[in-house]
Amino acid sequence: LAQLMMFLFFTIGAVYMICTGFALYGEGLGEGSWAESMFGWVITAVGGNSLQVHSFHRLGMWVTVCFVIVHVYAAIREDIMSRQSLISTMISGWRMFKD
Repeated sequence: LAQLMMFLFFTIGAVYMICTGFALYGEGLGEGSWAESMFGWVITAVGGNSLQVHSFHRLGMWVTVCFVIVHVYAAIREDIMSRQSLISTMISGWRMFKD
């Protein structure tokens, strides 16, 4: 289950963010541009409303930002609370065990 969720979050999420990002970029470049011709279908698939695509793209951004914040907090907390020095090892290169 964890492997499936990581696949969905990272792979499908990255493809989603790339497609919506290039669709919005293509709208800014104008009709007939390479980005509009390759990714213009995204805006049409959502219903033709680019503001809705922008909102979905920004929602994906906030999900990613919140995930990173929680992940970094959990890693630092684990380093402080446990015997192993995982984050300290990444920074200093020396592995220590706390007594």
